[in-house]
Amino acid sequence: MMKELSHAEHQIQYVNNFHDLVATPFHGAVNAICWKRNLTGDFAEIIEKIPLDGNITEIDEEELLALQLTAQGQLAREALLSDWKALEAYGALPSLNVIKYYEQDDTHPFFPTDVYSFHVDRSPIPTATFLCTYYGEASDILPNSQAQQKILIPEIREELFKLYGGPADGFELFLSDNFYDLHYQAAPDASTVNLGLGNLWRLGVDHPGSQVLPCVHRAPKEKSGEKRLLMIC
Repeated sequence: MMKELSHAEHQIQYVNNFHDLVATPFHGAVNAICWKRNLTGDFAEIIEKIPLDGNITEIDEEELLALQLTAQGQLAREALLSDWKALEAYGALPSLNVIKYYEQDDTHPFFPTDVYSFHVDRSPIPTATFLCTYYGEASDILPNSQAQQKILIPEIREELFKLYGGPADGFELFLSDNFYDLHYQAAPDASTVNLGLGNLWRLGVDHPGSQVLPCVHRAPKEKSGEKRLLMIC
């Protein structure tokens, strides 16, 4: 089941500009802040004009500026450059990507650790994850109240311990070293929140001193033949 953005749970706070997006603190249950926007321009044209290199192609600013675009394509480029410059001025390192698909983890089918799995981001320093999907399928948030850390599910934990095969006192370190502790399972009746197109998001990250829970999210499964245009940092 998927909720419309307007029906999002209380963990999401909406703002009206970039300054408020970066200046509004996470607090209480709020670990996702959204600058909701209706962007104009032909973002598909950007994708069409970029030579693709594998399943994920990173676009640099010089390459973006060199594209010969229609008027609608130019509007899309202006929106991308505006976000890029705002994020850089804030101190972030934005990456603009054309995505065909992400690599999927099939090493242990009972516990994939790729970005299609609900997960949280972790950092050794205070930070947040920024992302905006301009074209294609958008990411999803799973409310923390409807998420369970997979390593706490008895049958999964048992399989992980078999995989580990070492002394019990080293098991927790094994889980964190292999990022198993970052992944979550949705409750049977969970309602995900789609992040939508054009909206710029700031998501809470697991880091030392964080006052809120990290935001549980996942990358979407791409539609067949459709690429995504995503800025993330």
